[in-house]
Amino acid sequence: MKYYKALLFGSIGSIVETSEIQRKSFNKAFKQYGLDWNWTKSEYFSLLSKSGGKDRISGYAKKNKINVNSTYLRNLKTKIFNNYLKKNQLKLRPGVKNLVLFCKKKKIKLAFVSSTSSNNVSAILHSLRNSINKKDFSFVGNSRLIKKPKPNPAIFLLALKKLKLQAKDCLAIEDTQESLNSARRAKIKCIIFPGKFHSSRKFIGAQKKVYRLNKNVILR
Repeated sequence: MKYYKALLFGSIGSIVETSEIQRKSFNKAFKQYGLDWNWTKSEYFSLLSKSGGKDRISGYAKKNKINVNSTYLRNLKTKIFNNYLKKNQLKLRPGVKNLVLFCKKKKIKLAFVSSTSSNNVSAILHSLRNSINKKDFSFVGNSRLIKKPKPNPAIFLLALKKLKLQAKDCLAIEDTQESLNSARRAKIKCIIFPGKFHSSRKFIGAQKKVYRLNKNVILR
């Protein structure tokens, strides 16, 4: 059997389910800021079509004709989210741990190709420290490394450069359409592994959609 030379986990959501924690963190940030906003699950689901917390806040404020400091609010939400992660250990999504172990055994390179903040990435890896280790990854991305976040392909192109591999030798795993678009624009084949807030969406251009990872996903 022939496998890809590298497996590229994309967004945070491709390894751990955080959507509900993030929604609650947004609402706590709004309350601390003095806003009466309270994003329900259905509202948050629709807002996830826009990538990036700052853009979600800006779009929502514009829709409601309210001026807010979206950067401050995003940073406040991130602080609340990261504080939660420091105090709580999250569980990896189904099949992630075994797939990571399999890749290490087969000398298949691993990368965490996220374009979120370095604080978010560090907090997630800290929360998952008993399940996976940062040293398992040959490349760990964050927003500081690139000028344009997903769906721009910059972070994936940087990963390819650091891994010294061609796109055809890699497989990406993502959980949203925008992140899928990022991988595809870098010419990397991508499997969709949707979380709870994305499972009912249609995904255009994915190799396939799975709800549990196993070694078969990296078969060429």
